[in-house]
Amino acid sequence: MLALLGATGITMLNGHSSASSGDGEVTRKMFSCIATPQQTEGPYFVDEHLRRADIRSDPSDGSIKEGLPLTLDIRVFSVGKTGCKPLVGAVVDIWHCDAQGIYSDVMDSHFNTVGKKFLRGYQITDTNGGVRFTTIYPGWYPGRTVHIHFKIRTDPKTMQAYEFTSQFYFDDLITDRVHEQPAYARKNPRPSRTRNEDDSIYLRGGNQLMLKLAQVDQGYTGSFDVGLEMGYAK
Repeated sequence: MLALLGATGITMLNGHSSASSGDGEVTRKMFSCIATPQQTEGPYFVDEHLRRADIRSDPSDGSIKEGLPLTLDIRVFSVGKTGCKPLVGAVVDIWHCDAQGIYSDVMDSHFNTVGKKFLRGYQITDTNGGVRFTTIYPGWYPGRTVHIHFKIRTDPKTMQAYEFTSQFYFDDLITDRVHEQPAYARKNPRPSRTRNEDDSIYLRGGNQLMLKLAQVDQGYTGSFDVGLEMGYAK
């Protein structure tokens, strides 16, 4: 297993690890480290330096993006020879499109949102390696399945600098139901939405980046555990 980690430098913890008491170490009980690909950053990352947990609002005008609420819990771990330990103080950015498939603060052939900052933000991992975001279930745009981008960076002043970028994905059947809601259904014109199996980026490891979703009264909660082999920092 360690050889596999060394070959890739990055692993995912697929929700099978459990925290032990005392020093914060995470045991590997019923747990498999699966090598996963880093995925493209895409054209829409903007380093806004916008630290916040609720990314639905636009600081430029106070408006809040419509859409089904989604609470996203991400836990980040460093993986070493002695086990998996929560990574404290890492910067976790997420960004994604709104219900109509539009990103903020970019100029595109179909939209110009320069100066807007909706659905972007970062958090710093706590003593458990965790961050929590409040956002909306993403919409879609032609050529891509529904996804959320994320980037994890360490502070070069306190440890060797490390950066990892990838994307989270959703079960298409859940997306079908969500996108029947008014905020999504009014997208016009509305060609067929690209599904996971038709997305060339998803096909490069997206099945290992699926969010675990649970339905709640006001929407969904999603969670994902990310493991990083810090010996392969950039």
